[in-house]
Amino acid sequence: MSTVDGVEITGPMGPRFDEILTPQALELIARLHRELNGRRLERLQARRERVQALADGGTLDFLPETASIREDDSWRVAPPAPGLIDRRVEMTGPTDRKMTINALNSGAKCWLADQEDANSPLWENVVNGPLNLMDSIDRTIDFTNEAGKSYTLRPDDELPTIIVRPRGWHLPEKHITVDGEQTSGSLVDFALYLVACGKKQVDRGQGPYFYLPKMESHLEARMWNEAFVIGQEHIGIPRGTIRATCLIETYPAAFEMEEILYELREHSSGLNAGRWDYLFSVIKTFRTRGSDFTLPDRNSITMTVPFMRAYTELLVRTCHKRGAHAMGGMSAFIPSKDPAKNEFAFNKITEDKSREANDGFDGSWVAHPGMVQTAMDAFDKVLGDRPNQLDKLREDVHVTAADLLNVKATPGEVTEAGLRANVSVGIQYVESWLRGSGAAGINGLMEDAATAEISRSQVWQWLHNGVTLSDGEPVTTELVQRVIEEEVAAIAEARGDAYASGRWDDARALFTEMALGEEYNDFLTVPAYERMP
Repeated sequence: MSTVDGVEITGPMGPRFDEILTPQALELIARLHRELNGRRLERLQARRERVQALADGGTLDFLPETASIREDDSWRVAPPAPGLIDRRVEMTGPTDRKMTINALNSGAKCWLADQEDANSPLWENVVNGPLNLMDSIDRTIDFTNEAGKSYTLRPDDELPTIIVRPRGWHLPEKHITVDGEQTSGSLVDFALYLVACGKKQVDRGQGPYFYLPKMESHLEARMWNEAFVIGQEHIGIPRGTIRATCLIETYPAAFEMEEILYELREHSSGLNAGRWDYLFSVIKTFRTRGSDFTLPDRNSITMTVPFMRAYTELLVRTCHKRGAHAMGGMSAFIPSKDPAKNEFAFNKITEDKSREANDGFDGSWVAHPGMVQTAMDAFDKVLGDRPNQLDKLREDVHVTAADLLNVKATPGEVTEAGLRANVSVGIQYVESWLRGSGAAGINGLMEDAATAEISRSQVWQWLHNGVTLSDGEPVTTELVQRVIEEEVAAIAEARGDAYASGRWDDARALFTEMALGEEYNDFLTVPAYERMP
């Protein structure tokens, strides 16, 4: 179904979907697809070729062909846009109706309205996300839960700035085709939000703002910049109104931070240290290269280990050199009813955010409204009344390619407990994702797709690189299969009667395929998406 030439919608039309799937939005999707999708596919092929080159013994380094950009000290990104000047705490979360209200009422400075890793791309979520955002801007949004509790918005001047995160370049949108081809999830999410909400945001004195995930090169950033130019022209807002913060959450992108800022400079509002996906990318990028790139248990890798320290310090230095915001990473802790666990979680957030603030970051992320004030307190101590610390240039930072690649200096062990945690959390998250919920509270943490990606990637890496557990037992296919069986049984016992209504067989099968397959899949979410209606 569609009224736009060459565009077909194969997903069912739900209530009010016609308010988002408008001719103007579909025309923009068609134009973006025809102008950019061929290059998108070329860039995805370039990713695969780089993986092969690294497997053959290559390495990552700063690009010689873009040295002139890095050495030119004169250029800067655009000045901070309205609503993006003070970003000391940003709330993250999916765009379902209840979460939209809770996030906007959280007291944070900004809200990352997530159509990506904290969202599952069920067709209903793809369309209802921008619909809920439109209603929130119009102040027509409300929600009443099964117990009769009502949720409504605070006054406008107390609400955070909305920043939308579309899907990464690798994910398709199978429910909208152009000229018979599946479209890009990135461009669909971008277009639906821009057309529904772009002018409304400008009228409110702000603009349509975005977080851009999982890029692996500045050439991918260039595509986004072209999409922004096309989109602004399409809806009739001035060039430069759109602003984007890029997540540096892939290993290759860490070597192209300045080039990414440069490509987006008229639309740039900074970089973010997407640390959980960064760990996933580190494992993925050098997954076949043996002990020098084999990481210990996920929960033992702190932000102070050498290669992570190099990455975050370089990000602050790069951003502030170019007048861009440096945004810190996600703290996934959520409040608990257990006082001891609660105290541990709040202390961890204070420690994490205090380190980031003192390092020069301009703000950071939390995953639950209950953690906003704790993070705010940590940044307030450093920033005081200043909206940011762009003047903290960190000229003391000198990070080399060898520093970024120094994975082997990471302390820690590979333990049976770590293997079991990867299996259990990975399967629990995949089951939630397949049901349409991309943000899942598991063991006191708000997990998103990065968790499942790290979990299955570590198991694959340990299995294919001859790793031995700390107790002397080698990681074998038989061991992993036994652990999967035992952990699924433990989940079933813990869930009780609720287990039967879940998608546990699918989750177990998918995780097993991803962790034990001879060939490594670049993204778990791609085959998982094929299992969705």
